[in-house]
Amino acid sequence: MPKSSQALIPLEVIESRILILRGHRVMLDRDLAELFGVPVKRLNEQVKRNDSRFPDDFMFQLTLDEGKAVLHSRSQIATLNRGLNIKYRPYVFTEHGTVMLANVLRSPVAVRASIQVVRAFVHLRQMLATNQDLARKIEALEHKVGKHDTDLQAVLAVLQKLLQAPKAPPKRLIGFVGLGKR
Repeated sequence: MPKSSQALIPLEVIESRILILRGHRVMLDRDLAELFGVPVKRLNEQVKRNDSRFPDDFMFQLTLDEGKAVLHSRSQIATLNRGLNIKYRPYVFTEHGTVMLANVLRSPVAVRASIQVVRAFVHLRQMLATNQDLARKIEALEHKVGKHDTDLQAVLAVLQKLLQAPKAPPKRLIGFVGLGKR
């Protein structure tokens, strides 16, 4: 993280810390504390003091198993370093929860960081919308091509029949036929 309180945090850094848990795009309390320049303990204290500002759609607490799974999935090292083991159930915050955190913490660093966090959430939302739009267009194109494909197959079948040499009429026998033996 940048040491200068004036430096903006790159969106890519923030986006890499946004997770999808329980169907919500969220950020861990420890990541937000680092971005906002406060200890995790202080961040969580402020949340507890202002719990009415954090309804379930702004923030929720993970189970210990979920927290361990998230930390292990983010760590490429087989053993965690000292101090990185999970002791408490972590909180996660949605986009709205991160804005509320900046209001509760009230530091200039938290305000600037929350602006970048919101930008990162918005950017991800736009990318998702673009991807869904693209998926819809591809599906429509597949449907259209699929219909054209069957039409083209029918046209090709007719052309194949036309290109085939016509069947020769059966050869007529020369001579008298059907006169029986006498």
